[in-house]
Amino acid sequence: MSLKNRWKANKHKFLFYGKGVFEIGLPKRYYHYEQRKILNAFNRMPLGRDRYYIESRVNYYNKLSGQSVLNQQAERVGSFSKQKSWSYYIDMKRYLLRFNESLQFHFLPGDVRNVPQEPAFVKSRPITQDNQYSILLKLNRVRHYYFVNDPLSFDDKKDKLVWRGACHQSHRQAFVKQYYAHPLCDVGDTRKGVQGDPCARPFMSISEQLQYKFILSIEGNDVATNLKWIMASNSLCFMAKPKYETWFMEGVLKPGYHYVEVADDYSDLEEKMAYYSCHLGEAKQIIQNANDYVKPFLNYQQEHLIGLLVMQKYFEKTGQL
Repeated sequence: MSLKNRWKANKHKFLFYGKGVFEIGLPKRYYHYEQRKILNAFNRMPLGRDRYYIESRVNYYNKLSGQSVLNQQAERVGSFSKQKSWSYYIDMKRYLLRFNESLQFHFLPGDVRNVPQEPAFVKSRPITQDNQYSILLKLNRVRHYYFVNDPLSFDDKKDKLVWRGACHQSHRQAFVKQYYAHPLCDVGDTRKGVQGDPCARPFMSISEQLQYKFILSIEGNDVATNLKWIMASNSLCFMAKPKYETWFMEGVLKPGYHYVEVADDYSDLEEKMAYYSCHLGEAKQIIQNANDYVKPFLNYQQEHLIGLLVMQKYFEKTGQL
């Protein structure tokens, strides 16, 4: 990859880390003033669709209803420090700086597949009825909330399905083995350790994948990283029913409306591709619905407000505010 293309592919990362380090270095009084300003503006917001939408998302991410007491292992806002990932640290710090340093919380970074024993901030959680101790925040933004402009219309794309990814999980390996040689699929395992394997394929950029009408989203350890940019594009998202969710609220996505649902074993994938190749109007409507779903997540000010309210509710429901 040329230096120019490398910069183009990673520009968003440089901007994220540069802006993040700058922001967390600002004086604390700035954050306290900003928090009061933002929350006061929300409290003055009249009852209506916008306020209801914000409150419904806050309550979706933070499902705590009764009071919860944190154990002695809870971390204090003032002592929070970088662990393994700069990305998670920046995303947490940008919220924590706006609250009192004595407040306590639990935080589980990385791919979280289980519900914690006590209320904790997480990036991901299983889609179950009993997941109220998993408090979702918009974490690892640099990886999961990267969107690109799609210059191609659906009609101008290749009439095939594409997927690229590292097949560390058995369900990904099973899918690739099943479809790597299919004439209507361009899919493969990008791990370096499988070079020479029939299922191995070279890395493919997002821009290259957007040349295809159908793009598959497969969960990895938890959620699928590519789901957000697929749904923001002019390509049709194919996906098995998700088992995990993040800030993107994968649990509320409707099959046949926001994406094309395929069986867990992908046995109906060819049938679904054939259907939407012939029913272009339905395909385009699903794409439009997906695009509409993504739009609120691009509203930086609203997203920031919702994150603050989620964290404020956490401190309230743990008896600290």
